[in-house]
Amino acid sequence: MHPVNWLIVGVYVAYVLVDGIRRARGTSEIEGYFLASRSLPWWAVGLSVMATQLSAVTMIGTTGQGATDGLRFVQFYFGLPLAMVILGVTLVPFLRGAGVYTAYEYLERRFDSRTRALTALLFLLSRGMSCGVIIAAPAVVFSAVFGWPLVWSVALIGIPTVAYTMLGGIQAVTWADVKQMILIVFALLAVVVVLIVQMPVSPGEALHIAGATGRLQVFDFSFNINETYTFWSGLIGGTFLMLSYFGTDQSQVQRYLAAKSVDAARTSLLMSAYWKIPLQALVLLVGVMVFVYYEFSPAPLLYNPAHEAAVADARGAEYQALQDRYGEALELREGAARRAAGLPTPAATPPAPPGAAAAPQAAPTPAPAAAPNDPAAQDASRQAAMDDFLAREASVQEIRAEALAMAEQVTGEPSRDVNYIIPRFVLGELPIGLAGLFIAAIIAAAMSSISSELNSLSTTSIIDFYRRWFRPEASDAHYLKVSKVATAFWGVFACFVAVYAVSLGSLIEVVNRFGSFFYGSILGVFLLAMLPRARGIAAFTGLIAGMGAVAAVTFGAPSVSFLWHNVIGAGVVLAVGMALSGPRRNSS
Repeated sequence: MHPVNWLIVGVYVAYVLVDGIRRARGTSEIEGYFLASRSLPWWAVGLSVMATQLSAVTMIGTTGQGATDGLRFVQFYFGLPLAMVILGVTLVPFLRGAGVYTAYEYLERRFDSRTRALTALLFLLSRGMSCGVIIAAPAVVFSAVFGWPLVWSVALIGIPTVAYTMLGGIQAVTWADVKQMILIVFALLAVVVVLIVQMPVSPGEALHIAGATGRLQVFDFSFNINETYTFWSGLIGGTFLMLSYFGTDQSQVQRYLAAKSVDAARTSLLMSAYWKIPLQALVLLVGVMVFVYYEFSPAPLLYNPAHEAAVADARGAEYQALQDRYGEALELREGAARRAAGLPTPAATPPAPPGAAAAPQAAPTPAPAAAPNDPAAQDASRQAAMDDFLAREASVQEIRAEALAMAEQVTGEPSRDVNYIIPRFVLGELPIGLAGLFIAAIIAAAMSSISSELNSLSTTSIIDFYRRWFRPEASDAHYLKVSKVATAFWGVFACFVAVYAVSLGSLIEVVNRFGSFFYGSILGVFLLAMLPRARGIAAFTGLIAGMGAVAAVTFGAPSVSFLWHNVIGAGVVLAVGMALSGPRRNSS
């Protein structure tokens, strides 16, 4: 990477660290360290909530998802506005009025210590694993750029962030999030502008080409529980996921517990309801535009440099032959894309046979031109050109599928390289300075999310376990010291998970799969807590039953989309909990 890019990255990271240390001064009480003395303004809390969710996973995994699958992923967030409204009138006033440090502390007051401990444990497991995925995303960048072992790349991201979080507390984390959100949005918009300028087609033509490949299709109204990204899975399953994530996940609850008032907490959540879907659409659009960019520029056969090198070493002649076929297919696809966009082509290429993915014909002949004053003929010619482009695109993707299969055979690892598309584009195609800005944005996103996750993991570990079961009468200074040890422990745990998570596919899907395994059952317990009839033993039993049901579906019916796991978990907890609570009575 160019020294100017390194300078931008270094200056930004240093600024965030220095500012975090400055804001950590004077924090000597646990309420100040964990909840900023409940003094944060709504807009800072709202930006922090969004920054915590908009991690490096989003910057890398979601953009890669946009390049390979288009805008369908935005349906995942259709339940978010509804969830925020529900939380604003239910859990937010409940938890704020209870004066708790963690969401799970409230469950003991409502039910019993067993329910609190089990729910907090499930949160620690789910969020600890998800934090590992968040660390994995920027580690992918460094591994791809510098050829370092993934373990060292994980350490490079994880260790400084753990050290910063140990010092900062939520006050420093929140204000760092505000700055990082600004940088992230600016970097995304800058990349869109550069893509528009560098592509040989207008934005309208670019979107037309993307639409022809299905990448602008947002809505899928089919009701299929085996399909992840549909309108109904996003609206129903997404609502349950968002209710659980924003309402019961300590990394989010801790934000609005730190707000000045109930109204400030509600407003911060509504901020996410209004802006999250447009922001997510922007992230996906960056990926879609990168896809279109590579229709007119040579794209790597394998985006993962490590797999590319391994295949070239192990099966050099076979891989070179595949590269040659790929190069010819790219030339044909570019010519077809130019004709579909109405651009001149250096040399016309023959139309592909319908549905073909065959090698190019040896004697190209120009495609017939439409009569200049015949609109019907022009439309027919344009459609023929687009059909030819789609056939050429299918041919390219078939060759890429062969290369990915070869990489999987050679390395013994899953070969989906969706997480490497954006890093390769940023470092290979963006101008000097902007590449450094985008890498800084990825690091900023990683630092904001990792620090928030580690802070919430530490808070839950100390408040729900250490103070509750081991040292209930210690001083604030003691709890602060132990909380920093807990932060270090969870940081090391997350780093181990990160090394494994990179091989699981699209990181944005992985982090939500981890969460969906636990979130629905946790949400079910909090829903029971708002029902006067529910009792402690019933809530504890229902939680176990909910986790068992989700595990049975996950491993017994893997084709069921993970979004529906949230509905299943919450539904089973509610059903079992109410069935065991018996006739209406006060909580136990």
